[in-house]
Amino acid sequence: MSKVTIYTDGACKGNPGPGGWGAWLIAGENSKELCGGELNTTNNRMELMAVIEALNALNRSCDVVVHTDSQYVQKGISEWLEGWKARGWRTASKAPVKNVDLWMALDEAQSRHTIEWRWVKGHAGHEGNERADALANRGVELLLQTASDARSDF
Repeated sequence: MSKVTIYTDGACKGNPGPGGWGAWLIAGENSKELCGGELNTTNNRMELMAVIEALNALNRSCDVVVHTDSQYVQKGISEWLEGWKARGWRTASKAPVKNVDLWMALDEAQSRHTIEWRWVKGHAGHEGNERADALANRGVELLLQTASDARSDF
């Protein structure tokens, strides 16, 4: 089984506001950068999208180490997800799970792989996290440039 290291991050200019996600995937000597964004979103949604998109980019089952600086993603996937599913996607206080569409997508994406989840401190000079952060910000920039270009076409 292929071994893949993934670094992910999300960014949002305003919360909610325009946001971006980024992922850096490394497998042996090969690496791939991914990024994208949405106009009206939240930081948590972008953190989730980064992981979902990275896992979905893998075309076969892999042994994966996912690095995230999001405690929301880390705790959600490691501590909360099974309880949410058991309660019909409700929290312990019976409230609907926020971002349930993305949590369901992440649950599906992770099911194809063997994953070790690692939390890293953000903005602390960690090379992989800094690169994912730059990709997430590039996702916002590309999104805003595309939106600006679309407006100027009229």
